[in-house]
Amino acid sequence: MERENATLLTELILTGLTYEPQWHIPLFLVFLVIYLLTIVGNLGLIALIWNDPQFHIPMYLFLGSLAFVDAWVSSTVTPKMLVNFFAKSKMISLSECMIQFFSFAISATTECFLLATMAYDRYVAICKPLLYPVIMSNTLCIWLLVLSLLGGLLHAIIHNALLFRLTFCDSIIVHHFYCDIIPLLKITCTDPSINYLIVFIFAGSIQMFTILIVLASYTLVLFTILRKKSLQGIKKAFSTCGAHLLSVSLYYGALVFMYVRPVAAQSEDQDMIDSLFYTIIIPFLNPIIYSLRNQKVIDSLRKTLKRNS
Repeated sequence: MERENATLLTELILTGLTYEPQWHIPLFLVFLVIYLLTIVGNLGLIALIWNDPQFHIPMYLFLGSLAFVDAWVSSTVTPKMLVNFFAKSKMISLSECMIQFFSFAISATTECFLLATMAYDRYVAICKPLLYPVIMSNTLCIWLLVLSLLGGLLHAIIHNALLFRLTFCDSIIVHHFYCDIIPLLKITCTDPSINYLIVFIFAGSIQMFTILIVLASYTLVLFTILRKKSLQGIKKAFSTCGAHLLSVSLYYGALVFMYVRPVAAQSEDQDMIDSLFYTIIIPFLNPIIYSLRNQKVIDSLRKTLKRNS
């Protein structure tokens, strides 16, 4: 009878970042500013790449795609979190919860594949510069972007399909600021073993596969750079690759701590801190990291501002 009643539950409660009311206004203002800067930064970077012909090359095509995905991730999570700071009811329908996780899973997984694609692009550009236009053709670039999105879509479909087998009866309180799969599995009254296994296998495999591509690409890039005798060439290569490596380290570090570890390895508060990094902080930092360390982007931005002033 309890199991039958559990299937009728169609709403959950998101606790948010804190139970302390005095922190609601400061946190709301902080994350509102971060969100607005994230959207302006990423969409501004896309506009800059779109309008400047010198950026119509694979490297910036991938960078623009990363900016779009970062804006997507942040927009999936942040608006609901901001509303919940002042909402009297923190209820979220089960269908809305599933849609939010589905959108997050697509965008987060797509970003993993994009980061690996960007690493491969830098490997070809630095290690095989003469063959770069041939290898990184428009057709290959489009296919890499499509496959990245399809990989994210397939990954999200698998997890969402398995989430629909769950029922919630012991508790409907999700200790998180958005609907993520691990917090949902912790409160279900259905045995979530198969879900945990699928998360570990698929999330672990995707992260391992993409991380290996990144590491292999940059190891080869490093050897090539060290063989160069041009100081300017070395500085340019390190500048471009350093920004990407910083972004990759921040993103994968948080993801690994969240999904590729034993279930009870850390507290719910630590889970939320890890989640903040890859859903809010990193999408905010990426346009800054890539812009401030890229002289072409800075020069193009200055020209655009001068034309519009």
